[in-house]
Amino acid sequence: MTNKQFVSVFRSSKKADTYLYVRRGQVWDDLPESLRGIFGAPVHAMDLVLTPDRKLARTDGRQVLDSIADKDFYLQMPEEKAGYVVDFRKKPEHR
Repeated sequence: MTNKQFVSVFRSSKKADTYLYVRRGQVWDDLPESLRGIFGAPVHAMDLVLTPDRKLARTDGRQVLDSIADKDFYLQMPEEKAGYVVDFRKKPEHR
């Protein structure tokens, strides 16, 4: 693996907060059909030079670069939001 790579980031047209990192110039039809099916039409978000030590919102450059080297892509799914659910029907406790 090289120390840096130019990658393109796409957001999913089907799933909120879902992003796909690929080598710049990656042919969409060369990615697994199952991935393309769940991801939907790719919407270009940005291009960036990625290094192993670069910090990203939910991961780091090394994890993304390793996945691209192994599978030709890195799929970033949304964080679990169960901890943010508030039941407004619940009556507040009185002390």
